[in-house]
Order: sequence, then C-alpha cells, then structure tokens
Amino acid sequence: MIKIDVKGDVVDNFTAPFYDFWDWQYTSPAKMQDDLAKAQNQDVELDIASYGGDVFAASEIYTMLNQYPGKVTGVIQGMAASAASVIAEACDHLIISPAGQMMIHKAAMTSDGNADSHVKTANVLSTTDRTIASIYEAKTGKSEAEIISLMSDETYLTAKDAVDQGFADEVMQVGDKVPQVVNGMHQIPSHDQVQEFMNLVKNSKKSSAEPEKQISGHSALFKQKLAILRGE
Repeated sequence: MIKIDVKGDVVDNFTAPFYDFWDWQYTSPAKMQDDLAKAQNQDVELDIASYGGDVFAASEIYTMLNQYPGKVTGVIQGMAASAASVIAEACDHLIISPAGQMMIHKAAMTSDGNADSHVKTANVLSTTDRTIASIYEAKTGKSEAEIISLMSDETYLTAKDAVDQGFADEVMQVGDKVPQVVNGMHQIPSHDQVQEFMNLVKNSKKSSAEPEKQISGHSALFKQKLAILRGE
C-alpha cells in the first residue's frame, strides 16, 4: 500500500510555491495529483494530520480521491479539522487514532465594500457551507439541517464521537502503533502576500551583486520576507 501524507495547511496551487520556499509542510491539489499518479492505481493510505485551510483546494482533492481507481484508506493520526476533514471524508475507509480528533465548522472569509458586497459574500459562504455539508451528509447519512447545526457550533469530535456519528468508520486498535504528531496552527498567507513574496524572490535572483554585497543583501531580503509574512 502506498502512503500519502495530508499534513500541514491545505493550500491552492498558487500558494504552494510559497510553502516550498520555506520548507513548510502542506497539502495542495497539484501535490496530491502527483502522489496519486506515482501510486499508479495501487491502493493508498492517507496519513492525515492537518488543521485545514483552503476549502476549494480541499474540494478539488476530495474529487480526485473519489475518482481514484484504487482503494483509499484514511488514517487520522492527530487532528483532521475544517478542510482536512473534507479530504478525509473522501476515503473509502476512514480510521481514526484513539488520540485523534475531527473538527467541522462553517466557512469564513474577509469582505470589503458596500452592503451589496457583504450580501454577496454572505451568499458565497452560505453556498460553500451547503456544499461542505453535502459531503458530510454523504458519509454520515445525517440531514443537511443536522450537519449545518454541527458546523455552526464548530463541533470537535473525539475518535469515538467521529465513529458514532458516522464521520469515521473505525477507531484504530489500541495495540496498533500510534505515531507522534506535531502540527501547528498558523494563518495561510493571502494571495497578495504570496505574489509580493514571489516577486521579491524573482528580483533577488536577477541581482548580480558582489559576494560581500550579497551577504548584506540576503540579510535585507530576509527582513523583507518576514515583513511580508507579518503583513507589514
């Protein structure tokens, strides 16, 4: 069985190079597509430990997994929250560690502009919530109203809760080896921040400064990178 990690933030393909540059763990549609292609239709195991991220990227990955010819077994090793829980529900069989958790909640996004703009944003979020709910409905057999209520409450599920309510199929046996999982919660950078950062990297590669000047330049470049991350 081929193992594929679903770890770190779930990000879209535009944001993925930013994570690559910093050697941060992440999951993206392109990365999943490559992993599934390498698996060559063999059965795969998804090792999941993620606090989620971009819901549209997660939806794309969910569809890829549903279309994959081989059997997909998911193992929630730690937390499968938000968008990561959407990916987990695509598995043919979903196992959760006794120390694992799932968390489901409503989608969120920032909104600027007038009253019409905010209404449009609310409609987008409402549609997104119903789309996510349909994925949970298909797995659990619960009604849309039940799922939306759980999402609205930002529901955390223990391993037993997840199985009892139909979000997972099986709790990992106590005798099985439960891996140590370390994962942190941090905000995914905006596309504007990513674009600014990639422009900075591109411009730095064009520089032909002398070695001693490059050292100074790298220091200044690093400070600029940190400023972008902080939104300054």
